Amino acid sequence: MTARRLWSALAAALALGLIGTGAELLLIEHHEDKTQFVPLVAIGLTLVTLAWHVWTPGATSRRSLQGALCLQVVAGLVGVVIHARANAEFQREIDPSLAGWPLWRKTLQAKAPPALAPGMLAQLGLVGLVYAARPGAEDSRS
Repeated sequence: MTARRLWSALAAALALGLIGTGAELLLIEHHEDKTQFVPLVAIGLTLVTLAWHVWTPGATSRRSLQGALCLQVVAGLVGVVIHARANAEFQREIDPSLAGWPLWRKTLQAKAPPALAPGMLAQLGLVGLVYAARPGAEDSRS
């Protein structure tokens, strides 16, 4: 397999991951308040800039893609914190005596919201940053 095909496969895997994650968020109605729109916006922005860069490679589209991917990473990490805090608050309401490791364990094991699920956005962002950093990204088609 040529390097060009590998980079194209990486771009396709990134696009499929973003589409799948976005579809799942829409299916679970992850848009009840303003903060829940953030991952949807980040995914949409990343998909648009990825498509732009694939069809019109250049320095501007590459930098735009890298910016969107950085936003994706930040959104994922912030989402983990938001989910974990919500879970910790809920666990403390159920059992005010929880603290330390037992609280942390219950926080991470909670199913709604899944504390580590937003990490998928960060992971996809990091995969995309690898794609965007490939040699010759400005002047060759994916």
